[in-house]
Amino acid sequence: MNPQAKLIFATSLLMGTTITISSNHWILAWTGLEINTLAILPLISKSHHPRAIEAATKYFLVQAAASALVLFSSMTNAWHTGQWDITQLTHPTSCLILTSAIAMKLGLAPFHFWFPEVLQGSPLTTGLLLSTAMKFPPITLLYMTSQSLNPTLLTTMAILSAALGGWMGLNQTQTRKILAFSSISHLGWMAIIITYSPKLALLNFYLYTLMTAAAFLTLNSMKVLKLSTLMTSWSKTPTLSAMLLLTLLSLAGLPPLTGFLPKWLIIEELTKQEMAPTATIISLLSLLSLFFYLRLAYCSTITLPPHTTNHMKRWHTNKPVNASIAILTTLSIMLLPISPIILTIM
Repeated sequence: MNPQAKLIFATSLLMGTTITISSNHWILAWTGLEINTLAILPLISKSHHPRAIEAATKYFLVQAAASALVLFSSMTNAWHTGQWDITQLTHPTSCLILTSAIAMKLGLAPFHFWFPEVLQGSPLTTGLLLSTAMKFPPITLLYMTSQSLNPTLLTTMAILSAALGGWMGLNQTQTRKILAFSSISHLGWMAIIITYSPKLALLNFYLYTLMTAAAFLTLNSMKVLKLSTLMTSWSKTPTLSAMLLLTLLSLAGLPPLTGFLPKWLIIEELTKQEMAPTATIISLLSLLSLFFYLRLAYCSTITLPPHTTNHMKRWHTNKPVNASIAILTTLSIMLLPISPIILTIM
């Protein structure tokens, strides 16, 4: 793709996100979301492969429907209350429609079907944008309206997301689809806590972004798109494979890695809200996703490749590891000890 075009799309993404997160008026927030959608479409379909075109079409249709619902909910609220302010969303029907719209935008169950397909049709770098940057504006809208949202609906969607994200990721062999289902189950953890402690949901999103970025960039550096390629990558980049193992275990939420911090705090907050059964259910459901993270980790470091001509050993390269991967991996492994400092900043 032309570098000037790339620059324009990147700037548009940045502008769309900034407009949405800094706006108080619903129309401005909607405009930002639309700019974002239009800027990412060429990045999804840039390879001109039929699967990439299909992914871009699916993404466009889902996001257009979700944006229409956002506009509809804000208009309904304005009709009943005379308010266009985002924080003044008080009409119950509007809250219900908005929750559905944002769930569609994020890929939260039961509106998650488009996300794995779109991620599978996109390049890894675009997949990283779809999993992190594109989810930031809808998460901020949920954050701003959190006091008006229906906790029961969000809790139901969250448990459904954690369950489906875990179950549907179990039999996948494509790394992008596995990361898509991982994203769906992480969104469940964010949705369950957003009405009780919005700051905690944001903290969870930031840490999830760190860990997912580290995983995507590592896979991109190793040129890994499926598990069979991952099995042979240890001979090419042993250090990177070892780092990927730790990043994946951090995404799974195992102590003493960074990923344990948000889960620990969310379970603590749910217990304070007298929702211990819910906390137990979502913790047990996260064991499903732990299985496929362990499977990825096992493939990346522990297995020897099958000795067939299909999977030849790759040549060991001494190519230096990208600095951004090194920084992100360090952060996604070692932030748990400084959790008191993170909590005081929040």
